[in-house]
Amino acid sequence: MSFIKDAEIVVKALDDYRRESIAAEKPVIDQPPLAKLIADLDLKAHVAEGDLTGDRLSVFVKKYLAATTRLHHPGYLAHQVAVPHSAGALAALIDGFTNNPMAIYEMGPGAAGIEHFVINRLLEKVGWQPAPLNMQGSYAHIGGGGVLTHGGSLANLTAMLAARSHIAPEVWDQGHLNDLALLVPAESHYSIARAAGIMGIGQRAVYPLEVDDTGVVIPDRLPAVYRRLQNEGKRAVALVANACSTAVGLYDPLREIGEFCRENNLWLHVDGAHGASALFSSRHKKLLDGVEMADSLVWDAHKLMRTPILCAAVLVRDHRTLDNAFQQEASYLFHDKERPGFDFIHRTVECTKAGLGLKFFAVLAALGEQGLADYIDGRFQLALEAYEYISSHAEFECPAVPQCNIVCFRIRGSDQLQLSIRDKLISQGDFYLSTTVLGGKRFLRLVFMNQETGMNHIKALIKQIQQLADRLTSR
Repeated sequence: MSFIKDAEIVVKALDDYRRESIAAEKPVIDQPPLAKLIADLDLKAHVAEGDLTGDRLSVFVKKYLAATTRLHHPGYLAHQVAVPHSAGALAALIDGFTNNPMAIYEMGPGAAGIEHFVINRLLEKVGWQPAPLNMQGSYAHIGGGGVLTHGGSLANLTAMLAARSHIAPEVWDQGHLNDLALLVPAESHYSIARAAGIMGIGQRAVYPLEVDDTGVVIPDRLPAVYRRLQNEGKRAVALVANACSTAVGLYDPLREIGEFCRENNLWLHVDGAHGASALFSSRHKKLLDGVEMADSLVWDAHKLMRTPILCAAVLVRDHRTLDNAFQQEASYLFHDKERPGFDFIHRTVECTKAGLGLKFFAVLAALGEQGLADYIDGRFQLALEAYEYISSHAEFECPAVPQCNIVCFRIRGSDQLQLSIRDKLISQGDFYLSTTVLGGKRFLRLVFMNQETGMNHIKALIKQIQQLADRLTSR
């Protein structure tokens, strides 16, 4: 069977999958028992016979797609994962077929050129100076830089390593120093705490920033926690701010935080994995007012920019801080050679790094920047309308007015009731949502990623929740 014929089988199956998902003809999520799933996919037989082509491929793909979570379904409201634009999916096919590990320019000039372009475009959105196209003199250049990584967690770790190299460059050779610490909001993504553990800083050296009832940093309280850190003989590797918080989707006041960091010569890292995409919107970019004062920023294209996973940017205001984060020797990679392009390998944990930029570029080029802005504006607006609708019902509580596309709420009752309602919704198959804890209480959580989702779906969801609550509490 030829590549073209097998590709036609796969593309036809994907198109059918997209259509039936949008039409809600299948459950948004179906979770068969693991053993049953493996048996249904007939994995052992396919491996033994080597027959995954033609009609057998067609059967396998349909079975596999039936066991996926349908992000294209309008009832998909659970997580901050993009419903990918078809252009990005086709770009992923190109990258998968060419298989260029482009961390060094000679192993993927096209992918490296695309990455250089999109990094510069993001730097410009932040308000930082982009890198020159002629990278021969890059080390004489004073301006921004960046790299694309496989996900926001790796991006946050990379940024923290750059910050550590800036304040304690001796650690690379001499090992960890026990006087390093981080200043981190309580509502930060767990990858920040994970980075502290990986780097040997440790959880005890993560100093929590004081936040309000919704988890937003209180700038007036920053001096107190910083004095405590200093009094305990610590040096701050970085102060982390959220743009926006993962759980509730609220933005920290970046300008006030940035001014404090400038006054105290602190590295400011902004975790904008989800919310930095508001910089594409003329209506909502004010949410990131002051972001240009940061030293580093993480920004995921596979969240609000409709890009297939994974594509996360690590951006720095001064490229030298990222260029100095890693020190390595490998004679087969690092040696004198003609350099018509730029090697990204010295900016990333990864040695074998996929070409990640083409997926994002394909989406951006298919939609245009205004098209992407319209999508972001539409999802933010729907969140506000959903909040207003849910808040109008006396039996529901919303802890915060949404600033992005995330809405948290709960129906009157216990935390267990919220979890039970979620389980019932998932089993019914019409809706898939997540939960979070804020202020010691469990909330249901909606994330509006799908442009097919509208207020009619939200009204249907609330009606189902009301009916489920009545049944569960009347037992």
